[in-house]
Amino acid sequence: MHADRAPDSPERTELRARILYCLGDAIAEASDSDTAVELFDNARREIELLPDPWLRVLLKGNADYYRGSMIMRMGQPEQAVQWFSTFIDFAEDAMRTSPERVDAEWVNRLASSLIARAYSNAAIRRSEAAIVDLQRVSVLSLEHSLDRLRPYTVVALANTYKQSGDVVEALRRYEEAENVFRAHQKPSLLASVQLLHAECLLMVGMSDHVGRMLDDALPVLRKNKVSQDIAEVEMYRASAALLDDQFDLARRMAKASMRKLHKRGSTWWMMAALIELWAHAMQVKRVTNALVQKALTLSEQLAANHLLDEARLAGVLAVRLQVRRRRITEAEELLSQLPAPRAVTPLDHRMQRRLVLAELALAKGDRRTALRHARKGLDELGQVRDQLGGLELVSATAVHGRELRELAIRLALESNNARQMFVWLERTRAQAYRYEPQELIEDHELAERIAEVRGLGRELMRAGLDGRPTAELRNELVKAQREATRLGWHAQRWGRTRPMATINEVIAELGERAMISFVVSGGAIAAVVVAGGQVRMVRLGAADDALEGAQKLHIDLNALAPDYLPPPLVEVIGGSARRQADVLDAMLIKPLVHLVGERELVVVPTGPLYTVPWGVLPSLHGRPVVTAPSATAWLAATQSDKPRNDRVLLVRGPSLHFGDGELDRLAAYHENAVVLAGEDATAAEVLSHLDGADLVHVAAHGEHENENALFSRLELHDGPLFAHELGRLRTPPAHVVLAACSLALNRIRPGDEALGFAGAMLAGGTRTVVAAASKVGDEVSAAAMADYHQALAAGAAPAVALAEAMAKDPFRRPFLCLGTG
Repeated sequence: MHADRAPDSPERTELRARILYCLGDAIAEASDSDTAVELFDNARREIELLPDPWLRVLLKGNADYYRGSMIMRMGQPEQAVQWFSTFIDFAEDAMRTSPERVDAEWVNRLASSLIARAYSNAAIRRSEAAIVDLQRVSVLSLEHSLDRLRPYTVVALANTYKQSGDVVEALRRYEEAENVFRAHQKPSLLASVQLLHAECLLMVGMSDHVGRMLDDALPVLRKNKVSQDIAEVEMYRASAALLDDQFDLARRMAKASMRKLHKRGSTWWMMAALIELWAHAMQVKRVTNALVQKALTLSEQLAANHLLDEARLAGVLAVRLQVRRRRITEAEELLSQLPAPRAVTPLDHRMQRRLVLAELALAKGDRRTALRHARKGLDELGQVRDQLGGLELVSATAVHGRELRELAIRLALESNNARQMFVWLERTRAQAYRYEPQELIEDHELAERIAEVRGLGRELMRAGLDGRPTAELRNELVKAQREATRLGWHAQRWGRTRPMATINEVIAELGERAMISFVVSGGAIAAVVVAGGQVRMVRLGAADDALEGAQKLHIDLNALAPDYLPPPLVEVIGGSARRQADVLDAMLIKPLVHLVGERELVVVPTGPLYTVPWGVLPSLHGRPVVTAPSATAWLAATQSDKPRNDRVLLVRGPSLHFGDGELDRLAAYHENAVVLAGEDATAAEVLSHLDGADLVHVAAHGEHENENALFSRLELHDGPLFAHELGRLRTPPAHVVLAACSLALNRIRPGDEALGFAGAMLAGGTRTVVAAASKVGDEVSAAAMADYHQALAAGAAPAVALAEAMAKDPFRRPFLCLGTG
């Protein structure tokens, strides 16, 4: 070091001290905490040699700030608070008593230390103390123009909201901070915020999105060899995998994280150990006492390190394991020792406690109490869901209530009580469709981001056609999609929840129709049938057979879609599709015929059954069938106000072989229809005319995006129109026909939370959507839609008109009527 060779002086001592604690900070980040501690101690010894007492306090404050930050990263937030507090207390007193001695460095160190202490207090759930510190930083920033600290304050505030359970506000604040760091091109800081953001998204239930995001981040981090960041990302990836029941991946990632954190001396290894132990417990077939003791030991270790919620969660795991061992007395004793959840206890922890209470009651033969705990847990989940904004977040929360739902549905099935089953299905199914859309709040940033996605998609397509490299464009597109998705989470359009449909309301609204709600539980599939004022439940057989049959039928229908298949191929594929349809018919419909008779049907599917175009099943050939995500969603659509206009919009997208003739034929059935085609069929123009229309027909190519459902799209002249953009409609169209491939497809999350292009329209208030869940040939689609509109013009209801159109060639016209019909 050059400072060692300089003449001895206060300036040399000060420089040496500054070098030592900065070096300690750098080495701490490189994982050698023992060496870092030694450097911090050496720095403090140098500082004690300085004659100026004010300089000694400032430099100690700097050294303690870096040391406290290291201790915080090592999982000891309560100790970290003490390291930050000494300088904060002195500096605050100095600003009151000797402001002339306080310069810019003092103020910056004070503000930085307050932010760091807020992080530490938030980690031990002292949210009030954290907010007080951050409010003080805001005052200092205004008084001393500390603009550069604003994003750090916002991140700390987001962290505080997250730790206190206000995930909605936390998500907004993380988004705000990320935008600042992105605009100032600070990738390392941006990455740190995104990691915290990911943890918050896991609390909501966005495990799939977080998993993909962290899978992208890990290779970059491993290349940069930042072990602490790698360990934290691996831990969050393990948590995401655990939520998705990917137990092997969860254990592998958690173990990798544990090794790195343990090597660093960080107590966060215990949190990774809890994830690994939980994943192991979910896999093991025989629970041993050793496994229970391991959970209890980990609980004690977590509590000793002030990780109270995690300690209680480990205790809950021990109780669940004892219940599985049928050691009921031991389980009750353990549970009695666990404190009740706090207001800041994370949602998934509360759900696990409710689940163990239900399982314990059930083990004692008390089914009523088990169902009461399931109901209370799902009510708690609903309260969190009610605070959220976009459809993605609302539908994602269902993952936290999955096990409670499965328990309740299993008990209802075992009781053979059809009415009870109906109630539980409505309580747990498709909750994203229970919200009343509110009047639009324009989000210009979201609109700009989606326009960027549209432009990148168009450029990517052109590059592919031109034979140019596409990898960089594809990466830009993925990033822009993720940014738009995050912005969409906060584009709040959802008002109060609609009340859950009662069985009497459904019976009254059905009239002469019948409703079939399918449900899977314990490897079996059953149907709840509401018909003729009666509610009955019928067990239908093995779920795997039905769900696999639906998937095979979907594959056959896709293969059968092209307009000009060779006749021998049509015969082979068509034969396979008919066999699958016969199997599904025999399993799902024929056992119910004696209950539903010849009635028109409302079908509430489950899982892969969402892809079934019911008109291909022999027993339903030519019969009007409506598909709905739940009885509550169907009732809301049926009872919603009908438009008081006769506005008809016809849209033709590019590259359709039969598009011109199709719209010409349809225009003949609808006088004064607005036709958008060619250069007029842009996303903005179509959105403008969609608003408030009575009937909309879109003939365009479309594509369902399974991994990012709200980027499912219709191809228009200037690029795709995304499901995301449907939220910009002030008054959703009443009746929409999507003569495009696959736009009735949904991504199905736990609780049958179905999300896709058509689903977004239904959730936004559209009464009826006609769309295909499979690919459809252009010529076949044009012919089917001509028949459909002819029947509409003659006065037929949508479901009736579609049944008539499908009956002519059901396997080549695999459309569904969604909503009310």
